[in-house]
Amino acid sequence: MQAYLIVFLGAGIGEAARRGVNVAALRLLGFGFPYGTLAVNIAGSLIMGLLAGWFAHKGDPGQTWRLFLTTGILGGFTTFSTFSLDAALLYERGEVGMAAFYVAASVGLALAGLSIVRFLS
Repeated sequence: MQAYLIVFLGAGIGEAARRGVNVAALRLLGFGFPYGTLAVNIAGSLIMGLLAGWFAHKGDPGQTWRLFLTTGILGGFTTFSTFSLDAALLYERGEVGMAAFYVAASVGLALAGLSIVRFLS
């Protein structure tokens, strides 16, 4: 139960940060392109990579901190960071075909699902 609370608290922080980036991007750059979403996806993926490298090479802070920082804060900030890490890990393990399938299926099926629901509503 404690793990769920840790993730919940981190996700709230991450979501608030994402909202702040999106509001700032809209004010600065306008509504023509989702600059805020692009920024959080790139930043979240970079931070996820930094944390994964840090945990692997510099020391693991423990399950509570990993959950709070990665699943919680970065999960609330952007789920794209987890997607990127999963795809990179498949590729690094030599599962190039599976990595390509995962990327194509994740993006393709997400867009297809969105399109179907929008069409039906």
